[in-house]
Amino acid sequence: MSLLKPLFESRLSLQAGCDEAGRGCLAGPVFAAAVILPKKIPFEISEILNDSKKLSKKNRYLLRLSIEKHALAFSVKMLDNNIIDKINILQASFRAMHMAIRDLSVMPKLLLIDGPYFLPYVGIPHQCIIKGDSKYMPIAAASVLAKTWRDEYMEGIHLQYPQYLWNSNKGYASAKHCEAIAKFGLSPYHRKSFHLKRQLKIEF
Repeated sequence: MSLLKPLFESRLSLQAGCDEAGRGCLAGPVFAAAVILPKKIPFEISEILNDSKKLSKKNRYLLRLSIEKHALAFSVKMLDNNIIDKINILQASFRAMHMAIRDLSVMPKLLLIDGPYFLPYVGIPHQCIIKGDSKYMPIAAASVLAKTWRDEYMEGIHLQYPQYLWNSNKGYASAKHCEAIAKFGLSPYHRKSFHLKRQLKIEF
């Protein structure tokens, strides 16, 4: 049974969890998801739901099917590497989250954000929670959707550029990925703004 809490302690009960996948990658887009879970969370979700990084691939995809079937509303959006290079990865993560929230079929009363920072979404209060994907079910559900959707995308573009092994490293800076960049150069999917200081610049 999952030890995660179903909701953040608030009088606002209609809560959407928000999370992203792909922030620390060298290649590929960033994906963001927003999820509103039902008041009565199905056992098939509550039994194994956790931070997506702590789940097996099999359980992540089982959960994805259940979350998409039972959620009151969910949305997944992406921004590609070209936009990331223009506005930096943090701003791209915020923008992708805003796009996902905007596309929800039901508007939440409170946003639960994984991590310490967020660019406020007009009209909806938010709560930033460090390691929120291992504390609250709506954020964990968003982390599962963001990761599985992004993983599928990276496995798809791996077929175009198999030398980078994106089917296994998903665009992260593995030793073999870095070796492939040194050997073959950058693909059209690589982020050119690798400098960490620039990537994490916060502009509110």
